[in-house]
Parts: sequence; structure tokens; C-alpha cells
Amino acid sequence: MSDRKKTRKTRQGSVVSNMMEKSIVVQVERKVRHKLYGKFIRSRVKYMAHDAANECNVGDIVLIEECRPLSKNKRWRVINIVERAV
Repeated sequence: MSDRKKTRKTRQGSVVSNMMEKSIVVQVERKVRHKLYGKFIRSRVKYMAHDAANECNVGDIVLIEECRPLSKNKRWRVINIVERAV
């Protein structure tokens, strides 16, 4: 086994739901180019993330990081809040 540490995936997105205890749903949006036509298409994915401090609100822009499975659907954890919702 090598000594180097694996880098974990990070995503930035907006909080869509915070109705659960210590959990949020983050929607990550990216633009993907269509193979044949070249048009940019918006692709959205929702991730459930662990919010230990329960401090995220709907509309916040957050940075999430991949981690070990915390529950059936949670495989991400909140690193920090980039921007608060107004």
C-alpha cells in the first residue's frame, strides 16, 4: 500500500432541502456539451449530504466532499458554506 493519500471528490451546489436532522439535499448543476450537435445542456444531480452542525439553509451555496457511507443515501459531507442565501 502506498503512502500517498487519495484525493476525495468535491462538488459545489445549492441546498434544495434541509428538512431532515443533520442532513441536507444539495443540487449540483453542470453544463455538458452534446456529442453530435454541440449544444450545451444543463445536467442536474442531487446529493444527500451530512450537515453535522445543522447550519445550512435552503438557497445556500455549499461545498461538499465525498466520504464513507453514512446512511442508505448519504455519501457526502459538508465542508463549508461558500455563500449564504439572502
